[in-house]
Amino acid sequence: MVEAQITVNGEETPISPAAPHTTVLDFLRERGLTGTKEGCAEGECGACSVLVARPGVDKPTDWVAVNACLVPVAALDGQEVITSEGLAAEGEPGTPPALHPVQEEMAVRGGSQCGYCTPGFICSMAAEYYRPGRCAHAEQEQEQGPAENADAEHGPNGFDLHSLSGNLCRCTGYRPIRDAAYAVGLPTDEDPLAQRRDQSPPVPVATEYARDDRVFLRRNTLAETLHELRERADAIVVAGSTDWGVEVNIRSRRADCVIAVDRLAEMRELRVEPDYLEIGAALTLTEIERRLDGDVPLLAELFPQFASRLIRNGATLGGNLGTGSPIGDSPPALLALEASLVLADADGERVVPLAEYFTGYRQSVRRRDELIRAVRIPLPLSPVVAFHKIAKRRFDDISSVAVAFALDIEDGIVRKACIGLGGVAATPIRALTTEAALVGKSWTEETVAGAASVLQAEGTPMNDHRASADYRSAMLGQSLLKLYAQTTEAVSS
Repeated sequence: MVEAQITVNGEETPISPAAPHTTVLDFLRERGLTGTKEGCAEGECGACSVLVARPGVDKPTDWVAVNACLVPVAALDGQEVITSEGLAAEGEPGTPPALHPVQEEMAVRGGSQCGYCTPGFICSMAAEYYRPGRCAHAEQEQEQGPAENADAEHGPNGFDLHSLSGNLCRCTGYRPIRDAAYAVGLPTDEDPLAQRRDQSPPVPVATEYARDDRVFLRRNTLAETLHELRERADAIVVAGSTDWGVEVNIRSRRADCVIAVDRLAEMRELRVEPDYLEIGAALTLTEIERRLDGDVPLLAELFPQFASRLIRNGATLGGNLGTGSPIGDSPPALLALEASLVLADADGERVVPLAEYFTGYRQSVRRRDELIRAVRIPLPLSPVVAFHKIAKRRFDDISSVAVAFALDIEDGIVRKACIGLGGVAATPIRALTTEAALVGKSWTEETVAGAASVLQAEGTPMNDHRASADYRSAMLGQSLLKLYAQTTEAVSS
């Protein structure tokens, strides 16, 4: 194996002697790049964000912002990283570096006070600054004038304010930061980071990084990975490390063996077949969102409510389903879509309906030596859909209750109903009794009110610090009433 190393701000840097569990954040700070800060150590504040060169959606390479506090540095073997220090352009000899346009706007508009969160904001802003879709919008705005559908969360320059949803600041009140985001222009032709997008992304490299009897592994193929998984009973499987990174930081967990699957080509495909859509389990949520571009409306409703952009840049469907959490955001939506999981081991594959996958609290039918290779969603899709997430914050929060609907309504009659629930039982569940109360009935206020009463009794909700059992039950019923109010006009027209 070639010595593990990453390219940081254009310089190749060996990972050794860092331990396999060392985060990118700690690795950078130990090398003097202290602009990257630790605020929460669990991916909620964004003070640690850095840019990573990843396979692009609209160009060969995208600059993607990720939480450096969660990602083990060994996971970036062979990859390219830019920190806040690396954004500035080199000046003339004897002069300080020239500020990056994002840094310049943050400075002149008062977007920094104590400055602790500022480098993380700047890296997240830079990722959005270089996003090809934003650049295309900004060019159109320059040529044709402001778009008619502009809103408070999207600037006239195409800047999506949700790109900063994972960054927190206690000082500025956010208004100057938003002003800076909405003021940035287009990258120039001479901008080296803009030019980098037109070149091929870093090639995934096989990694076997061992220190102190612990090892981080990345194999070239799915078959090799499955063989390792069968041979190593103690292995922890990671993709974006958005869950495992919290365990390492907050609970000081260590693994003798970590196996990475995030770069496996066999788990990163998105295919549309005549009767189903297959989504690779190692595609990040951001990649899925941008590749689908609204073609699965229920997922399009889910993604903006799933954590933050920083988390979605690393999190995967495979990881969210693999943890088996009863409050994960994706299972209710995928249950409503009647999804199945493709489970792979060293001997082959099997397809399991998601409704039969969960067996108990954080338990499933997946064997220790199996991986979720892909998620399959049957086609055609139901036309009436909604995803309702009830939480204490509008964005970037854990749900108290999550409800997903997918209905076929023809001539005012409910022909099919699929309802996925999260946060009301030990596992995500289908609301089968409520579905039966709807199918074959007229889509009327009376029918919906009766079904809402049934929905309130689904599951076995509990009292905890997020919500009471009674509140959760009430929200189930209200969610169906809300769907009726939202869709009545569309269905009847």
